[in-house]
Amino acid sequence: MGNETVITMFTLSGLNGTANYRVALFALTLLSYSVIWLVNVTIILTIIVTKSLHEPMYIFLCNLCINGLYGTTGFYPKFLNDLLSTTHVISYAGCLLQGFVLHSSACADFSLLALMAYDRYVAICRPLVYHSMMSKQRVCVFVFFAWLVPFSLLFISTVTTSTSGLCGSHIPKIYCVNWLISNLACSSSVASIVIPAFNYTFYIGHVIFVFWSYIYMIRTCLTSKENRGKFMQTCVPHLFSLTIVVVSLLFDLLYMRFGSKDISQGVQNFMAMEFLVIPPIINPLIYGFKLTQIRNRIQNCMCGKSSAFRLKS
Repeated sequence: MGNETVITMFTLSGLNGTANYRVALFALTLLSYSVIWLVNVTIILTIIVTKSLHEPMYIFLCNLCINGLYGTTGFYPKFLNDLLSTTHVISYAGCLLQGFVLHSSACADFSLLALMAYDRYVAICRPLVYHSMMSKQRVCVFVFFAWLVPFSLLFISTVTTSTSGLCGSHIPKIYCVNWLISNLACSSSVASIVIPAFNYTFYIGHVIFVFWSYIYMIRTCLTSKENRGKFMQTCVPHLFSLTIVVVSLLFDLLYMRFGSKDISQGVQNFMAMEFLVIPPIINPLIYGFKLTQIRNRIQNCMCGKSSAFRLKS
């Protein structure tokens, strides 16, 4: 405890050695962030303005896209600013806030994907009671808790992290995460170990539930052509999205805890950014192309604008 100091700023070292290609990296990052906004906002607005899409599955998808924008907003603006700067620092409060946004967004992803899996389970395995079990009131409650629970859990985790005395201010990453801040603590408390362990266990349970529900649905779909069609149309995108999110996060989490320091900084940055680039872009594209109603609605809007432009010409 003798080395404990008052920390007001953290140093991020993830961009060290990128001076020669920083402009190209800035352009690619800005392009990625623009594409993320474009594809997610397209899906969100399509669902909002189309009354026929005001169904549980599409409401959950709309929230998944909103969460994609929320999570990436916690990273890209700061990262783009760092690419244009020679010093890469972040305030103590800003670091805690960034960690909260990134963690809560990842957890909300799992909550929403679990809701989407439950929705498909009821639709395929219990179709006669679907409308009673997935009423508008229940869907609103589900969505409310899908946001409230991760926000509450991560708020508690962030408060616990903020109460620890720190003996360092160097974070070997391009963004802040609670685990790296906790590693700077002069001593570990029981809460700083128990709370993250509970959070990990809780969301691993989400993943197990989703995969179990899909295994059950596959067994059910084998007995019916109609159910097989439903599964291929709506469940395959959900399963693919979950796989992308899980794999992307696992890459980063496993490297952060067990990875070798001999790996180049570029590879480290790619693994750190993977879950902030691939899922927010791929998820809307998967649903936009795979779900017929969304695809048709977007095509109709594009064709309508094209026709109006030709008429004006």
